[in-house]
Amino acid sequence: MATLVQPTHPQIAVSAAIFRDGKVLLTRRARSPAKGFYSLPGGRVEFGESLHQAVKREVDEETGLAIEIVSLAGWREVLPAAPGAGHYLILSFAARWLAREPTLNDELDDFRWIAPDTLGSLSDLKLTGGLEEIVQSAARLIGP
Repeated sequence: MATLVQPTHPQIAVSAAIFRDGKVLLTRRARSPAKGFYSLPGGRVEFGESLHQAVKREVDEETGLAIEIVSLAGWREVLPAAPGAGHYLILSFAARWLAREPTLNDELDDFRWIAPDTLGSLSDLKLTGGLEEIVQSAARLIGP
């Protein structure tokens, strides 16, 4: 019988609040962690990769979009909720859409461009914890 291997240290991840025409891109996770929840595209930083390189790579892999990174918008820590679950430090960046239309990989199953000021009233969407605060911070960095 196989046993779950508990991660021994936190992992660094990145995400991007991507803005286009005053709206931010939300993507729905197709698998764990956070399956069925809308969040920002992103993922783990690979060894030797800068944070900006990781953001651009993850956004390209998950959505096919080309982006311009503006600045760090905030961070969130996700602690293990169950044995074998991961411990993540997620650094979220404000970014502008540059080119291409979203083409989702198998990690995601839906996307929506949403006005940032409507996030609090979207009761039909399951959002990851802290998403609204990160998006609002990123929106301030992007400006009008």
